[in-house]
Amino acid sequence: MTTTPAVTDDVPVQRRPNAVVASYQELSAQVRAEGLLDRTPRFYVGLLVVLGVLLAGLVVAFVAIGDSWYQLLVAAGLGVVLTQFAFVAHEASHRQVLATGPANDRLGRVLANGVVGVSHSWWVSKHNRHHANPNRVGKDPDIDMEALAFHPDAAATRTGLRAAFARVQGWAFFPLLLLEGLNLHVTSVRSTLTSDPTRDGGRSAQVRELVVLALRLSLYVAAVLWFLPLGLGLAFLGVQLAVFGVYMGASFAPNHKGMPIVPADSRLDFFSKQVLTSRNILGGTWMSTLLGGLNYQVEHHLFPSMPRPHLARAAEIVRDHCRAHGVPYTETTLLRSYGIVVRYLNEVGLSARDPFDCPMVERFRRV
Repeated sequence: MTTTPAVTDDVPVQRRPNAVVASYQELSAQVRAEGLLDRTPRFYVGLLVVLGVLLAGLVVAFVAIGDSWYQLLVAAGLGVVLTQFAFVAHEASHRQVLATGPANDRLGRVLANGVVGVSHSWWVSKHNRHHANPNRVGKDPDIDMEALAFHPDAAATRTGLRAAFARVQGWAFFPLLLLEGLNLHVTSVRSTLTSDPTRDGGRSAQVRELVVLALRLSLYVAAVLWFLPLGLGLAFLGVQLAVFGVYMGASFAPNHKGMPIVPADSRLDFFSKQVLTSRNILGGTWMSTLLGGLNYQVEHHLFPSMPRPHLARAAEIVRDHCRAHGVPYTETTLLRSYGIVVRYLNEVGLSARDPFDCPMVERFRRV
């Protein structure tokens, strides 16, 4: 198991960059020769059928239970199932599921906009930028957030209460995920309203997505509040959103947080920047089911269109390849990854300015 420092200013410099770059072609050829980029439609059809049955079962349970606080168990289950649908939407957006790009895009839009209630166009744009430059300052939107500072340069600009919060942001990370589900829905609607209509299919596509999102979110909330008493209905929505947000955030957080940060002005070849900034989670098939294949983050970044069932075999190939070429390959357990994330965020937060710093006080300290 390879480990990395919690906070780093840049990624390791490879001693044989030309050999590493050239070897990626060899690696890619081996992956293709084994058919690991071939689609696995039966797997995804089966998965969607199972998720559809679970969703239908939750709807039946919702109606059957009625006015009871046991509805909160249904809400929690709904949060889990919707996250699993989001995983498939993620895979469709990477062209992993169906044979053609347009078919994958349609499936991704249906699942993201219509089932999960998250803007497909916003998420794809954001996620593509992340894949192009993972953990790169100024390029990766996943490390450029208002609530948390993911690298020392961001923390250093924070003052006052934001600086005080940054110093304990690691401990606050998972509690904040309770609000991530609500944040995803709000950001989806806001980004769709403010996005450039000349992109992502034009104004008609923008309007269609906004209509689908509005219908999905409004009809869902209306159904819950119409069927349940107000207090119980609001509690149902709160639990569902909290479980959805925590599950989503806890699935994506282990992948890159606490891995090396790439400076804005650095240059790295594709293979190095994807491997050195990504972390795999041990656990095999069970973990792949739990995290929607995100546990094989290294392989997912090297081959974004690779279907989930092939990632385990690809991991064996990539691990051996990295060992042969002296490239660090990071993998750890899920719980240990969470500890790394918390520790990393707290260490980054120490770069924030002391919220009690005052120029006058500092002058007297030096006297």
